[in-house]
Amino acid sequence: MGTNLYPAFEELGMTYDKAVVQSILDQALADGRTSLSAPEAKQVADAYGIPTPGEGLATSAEGAAGLAAEIGFPVVLKIVSPDILHKTEAGGVVVGVDSAEAAVTAYQQIIANAKAYQADAEIIGVQVQKMLVTGGDVQEVIVGAVTDQTFGKIVAFGLGGVLVEVLKDVTFRLAPTSPDQARSMVDGIGAHEMLNGPRGTKPVDKDAIAAIITKLSDLVEDFPQFAEVDLNPVLAGPDGATAVDFRIIVDAEAGKPVDRYSQEEILASMNRIMKPRAIAVIGASNEDGKIGNSVMKNLVNGGYQGDIYPINPKGGEVLGLKAFPSINDVPGDVDVAVFAVPAKFVGGALEQCGQKGVAGAILIPSGFAETGEQELQDEVVAIAKKHGVRILGPNIYGYYYLPENLCATFCTPYDVKGSVALSSQSGGIGMAILGFSRSSRMGVSAIVGVGNKADIDEDDLLTFFETDDNTNLIAMHLEDLKDGRAFAETAARVSKKKPVVVLKAGRTDMGARAASSHTGALAGNDKVYDDILRQSGVVRAPGLNEMLQYARGIPLLPTPKGENVVIITGAGGSGVLLSDACVDNGLQLMSMPADLDAAFKKFIPPFGASGNPVDITGGEPPSTYRNTVALGLEDERIHALILGYWHTIVTPPMVFAKLVSEVVEEYRAKGIDKPVVASLSGDVEVEEASQYLFEHGVVAYPYTTETPVQVLGAKYRWARNAGPLGS
Repeated sequence: MGTNLYPAFEELGMTYDKAVVQSILDQALADGRTSLSAPEAKQVADAYGIPTPGEGLATSAEGAAGLAAEIGFPVVLKIVSPDILHKTEAGGVVVGVDSAEAAVTAYQQIIANAKAYQADAEIIGVQVQKMLVTGGDVQEVIVGAVTDQTFGKIVAFGLGGVLVEVLKDVTFRLAPTSPDQARSMVDGIGAHEMLNGPRGTKPVDKDAIAAIITKLSDLVEDFPQFAEVDLNPVLAGPDGATAVDFRIIVDAEAGKPVDRYSQEEILASMNRIMKPRAIAVIGASNEDGKIGNSVMKNLVNGGYQGDIYPINPKGGEVLGLKAFPSINDVPGDVDVAVFAVPAKFVGGALEQCGQKGVAGAILIPSGFAETGEQELQDEVVAIAKKHGVRILGPNIYGYYYLPENLCATFCTPYDVKGSVALSSQSGGIGMAILGFSRSSRMGVSAIVGVGNKADIDEDDLLTFFETDDNTNLIAMHLEDLKDGRAFAETAARVSKKKPVVVLKAGRTDMGARAASSHTGALAGNDKVYDDILRQSGVVRAPGLNEMLQYARGIPLLPTPKGENVVIITGAGGSGVLLSDACVDNGLQLMSMPADLDAAFKKFIPPFGASGNPVDITGGEPPSTYRNTVALGLEDERIHALILGYWHTIVTPPMVFAKLVSEVVEEYRAKGIDKPVVASLSGDVEVEEASQYLFEHGVVAYPYTTETPVQVLGAKYRWARNAGPLGS
């Protein structure tokens, strides 16, 4: 009683004994084993300073009794066999052994159960381990690492036992994980209050848990052949944390490096693709309705100023331009080749593009991996790689880059230039992006289809847009990531400079893969994407409309200088809904100081309500809106404004829109530029008023209290990650 059951752990920055771990790993691989034994796992834990209970290996019943007495009762006995991974399922675990006689009986029972479970299993012995006390101030948690198909090495944390299996309340991060990131994992689970000492219990040592997470992430980073590692359970108490069970799966292929292009190589190709001096259209045609005809028309009529070379085996002319039988017949250099020929002809034409020194092949045709023709797609990729040609697609609508008046697509042209770059994995979503952009008059710098992503994917696009002075925000629709780690690392860098908005399709658990460990099973859901995208500073959009609204609205909003948000509304009902939306989107409603409260009261009627929201009531003249909005902009303690407008005869929608625009512009001229969003309720006139506000730098929407607050919340999420918030 009173003994500290949690061994002290070394401070972070300790020197790991990698030689010991390497020796154990080498032996396991030489033996052809897929897992480490419990004693080996204990040695690995010790080498990386991960606390484990006192334990030993017994090879006889008498030896188990002696070890148990030496360690101190109660103890736990567990089978040690490379062939039995799920010890409990095999009857290979006995807990609560409290005497030498009980240890003898438990040993004999475990051996018998193991032989009955798998007669030919190799049995090394029985592990005798100190049994730590649970309950009271002690919480059971799980810490793990897994080799994710998309992101590579990731670490996981959650509450242990039934809670983690039923609620899947888990957080994930890329490995290696910093101490701060590890601590954010501990604080990031939904049930984190369980660790803060509920109902009079003492809070657990969260730093001790974070230290275990950090050390485990270092372990799998140093030894990638450890495909999966489960520390389950980890018992955490006020005095530290101890990994009770340490399970390690070994796979030589898990450490295989991923072949990637360097940042310089990506930029060299992408600059030629996005800013080409000459384009060839493979399959150019004079026949209306043909893709090769539509691409040619868009290039010519879109105003592209570079050289355009139609490629058609018949020669002649296409749209008045000389056509060439082959790209090798073109007299000048060619940067980009747009393919508008059937899939079966792509390989041969691509071989010629490679000989010509083309930088990018834009593969519009379908009929590749999306239809089961993976082998054909692989052949095309191999040809491109041989010649250093980067492939966009296949199975895409093409791409737009408006600074160059470039419409290399069979879709309709687009000419509203701006600073938003968009991409989509789906052609249908690409059309929605195009239609929304045109309808809302959102200026774009680029719209890119990536399709099958046989080669060029989202991290290539991010690398280009990072350095593109014409792009200030990147919004991406994706269904998967070919190389999630490359994307996460690139996005973490880019999002410090420019907002990156992602719509990740497939958020449900329907596609979750089966896995052989707790950590692997938990990692097979959308939470991995959610946590790692957030870790990378990405603003995730829950749906297509939100992605498009974020893309349209975020660039208009200045970066907030603090967290204090104030709502000014002409309708109490809107104020309530706007307040709810603030909570939903992680915004902080300012607690109104007495002097500011009194200042607002000077402008609102006695039956109005100050505080936050500030309810000016519906019948107020334009001057009340003007004065309250001006006060909100002027007071430096307020960092962002949300306006709730209610359609009245006294202050009609366009009157409201114009006065708000004037006040905002007046304060911008004084150097005071704060985020202002507005929700307009009323008859159809509020649509025109909302558009007017948008055109004058105020993010405004009719008929919704949620959308303007979502956009403001998205701006805040980016600003908190990028660093300028409050600086």
